[in-house]
Amino acid sequence: MSLCQDEPEFGHEMRRHFSFAPVYRNLNHGSFGASPTVIRNRANELREECEATPCPFIKYRFPQLLHRSRAAMSSFLGVPESTIVFVPNATTGVNTVLRNMIWNSDGRDEIIQLDVIYGACAKTAQYVCEASGDKVCTRQIGFTYPVDDSEIVATFRRAMQASRLEGNRPRIAMFDTITSNPGFRLPFHELTAVCRTEGVLSLIDGAHGIGQIDLKLSTLDPDFLVSNCHKWLYTPRSCAVFYVPERNQAMMRSTLPTSHGFVARSQESTVSFLTVPEAIQWRQIICGGEDKIRQYCIQLARKGGKRVAEILETKVLDNDSHSLTECCMINILLPLTKPTSGDESLVRMAGAPGITVTDWMQQTMIERFKTFMPIFPFQGSWWVRLSGQIYLEESDFEWAGWTLKGLCEMLLDEEKSR
Repeated sequence: MSLCQDEPEFGHEMRRHFSFAPVYRNLNHGSFGASPTVIRNRANELREECEATPCPFIKYRFPQLLHRSRAAMSSFLGVPESTIVFVPNATTGVNTVLRNMIWNSDGRDEIIQLDVIYGACAKTAQYVCEASGDKVCTRQIGFTYPVDDSEIVATFRRAMQASRLEGNRPRIAMFDTITSNPGFRLPFHELTAVCRTEGVLSLIDGAHGIGQIDLKLSTLDPDFLVSNCHKWLYTPRSCAVFYVPERNQAMMRSTLPTSHGFVARSQESTVSFLTVPEAIQWRQIICGGEDKIRQYCIQLARKGGKRVAEILETKVLDNDSHSLTECCMINILLPLTKPTSGDESLVRMAGAPGITVTDWMQQTMIERFKTFMPIFPFQGSWWVRLSGQIYLEESDFEWAGWTLKGLCEMLLDEEKSR
């Protein structure tokens, strides 16, 4: 890669760096990410090298390359190399923390979490509570969104205080940088500070963090953080960075799975760990650096989301300070009155069993429109989440708006024709 002296040409010109089918519009970068071809080619070269000389590569070459990746990530996040490792995904990191916790036997320990917690992480907490023999339980904090950051922070603190007043012990709090569905930014800096002053461990699920927002961990100073690199940093799938400051490393007695010198049956994940330096370099050379990427993607998501809401005659999920949309994803209300739960929420086709609104709309847009946009129920309504990304333009959001409008009208027609 040669240094680029000109301003990056964000938008459709950037599609040439990716491998999307010509007819496919990737408006859902947030779910699984997308990696530039040159970085995936590097991963393929390493995979071929491993197959050509498996023992030398796994025993000696791989550790050298992994050290290089950790050094690059250490500099990127502003923390010592000794505090970071790589895992396949954010959920693995969350599991590692919660399953290594030693819970008190009196049953008073609590895991604090928000109601917008990622589903897999909520299930992990439920499992840990069950497996512990009820030594620990969860305390969930709910809101009616949109809500101001100050209210989130104040309610978060009150939940910890309420836990203690009830005779319980808040041990660890789990929260996102940017939530999944709906996708909006949380005041994670302030929540981390609350944990610190309240003496509660902070576990940040930053699945949508690195590459989308500025993460300076030396300033943030969480107790644990995990962030997917394959979503917004452009590494191949699957790769996540797992941060544990040295003060907490004695708590992490075992990795998942537990093994010495473990090598996965598939090299897909582990080889992806080694592409972090190339991903960081590509973002700097081709895109002009993190600030330019963030500025373009956040503004595109905001402008594009506003246009989609205009077309649908609905609204964007945001608060007065616009802190919820200080990220590369945007959530737009769909003009559907169909219930979000129970049998009435199903779409019933002639001669076929009912399917959910989510599945009907997502499968229809794949088959008819060659795209994918996450459709999900939230607070009694139906929403769509769209991603701003360097290879998209406002015209893609305009197209998405009319496509969604047509899908909603099709759904209404299907119901009327029954």
